[in-house]
Amino acid sequence: MGYVKWIGGALGWAFGGPIGAAMGFAMGMMFDDNSLSTEEKTSGNYKESYKQYRHQTTGGDFAASLIILSAEVMKADLKIMKSELNYVNQFFTNNFGKNAATGYMTLLQQLLKQNNDVQGVCEQIRYFMDHSQRLLLLQYLFGIAKADGEVDPREVSLIERLSNYLGISDKDFAAVKASFYTDRKAHYEILEISPEADDQEVKRAYRKMAVKFHPDKVRELGDEYQKMAQEKFIRVQEAYEAIKKERGFK
Repeated sequence: MGYVKWIGGALGWAFGGPIGAAMGFAMGMMFDDNSLSTEEKTSGNYKESYKQYRHQTTGGDFAASLIILSAEVMKADLKIMKSELNYVNQFFTNNFGKNAATGYMTLLQQLLKQNNDVQGVCEQIRYFMDHSQRLLLLQYLFGIAKADGEVDPREVSLIERLSNYLGISDKDFAAVKASFYTDRKAHYEILEISPEADDQEVKRAYRKMAVKFHPDKVRELGDEYQKMAQEKFIRVQEAYEAIKKERGFK
């Protein structure tokens, strides 16, 4: 029960609204404690109540958002894969430690059983979380989808819908998605350009994407999330290097 207080104490804006409602209901079902799910969490006035947290996302807020959406992606293909559970468990173990990971995984098991207000959760995330953090969240969801070796079309469809709810552009969605594929076209999609772009356009696109996905953009979330962002930043660099090698320019 101790980690329930730890999770709740780590939350800022995620303590209210649809995210707070989903988390509170899940924890209430786990411990048969209705006090964990309150009217405050389901209130439509969460934006007003928590406006002091606008664009001040804590690691706990990110983790709460992530675990709810993780459950939805894992359910998308109608089967819960052990590889997906291992991926999520490894992420939380690496970033929060074994004890906290145990708590989050127990919470995930309950979230997998319940129906959550996915659109409301995404709209809450969109309101409070800045663009770079939402891109990082999208990257993580694709990581879950590919944990079993391939991305099911139903998972892609759901993640695209979540991306729309999160206010992420089609170009940004395609760029993150392309990071999980290895064909020639994916290199261009990662840089948000077409294969017909000239060399100068490629260079400009690389500079733009290097700024957009730089790990410093999520520095306020802590070192663990910067490491996660570094993965996408590396993919941008790799895509650029692959195109340079293919075209033969420096």
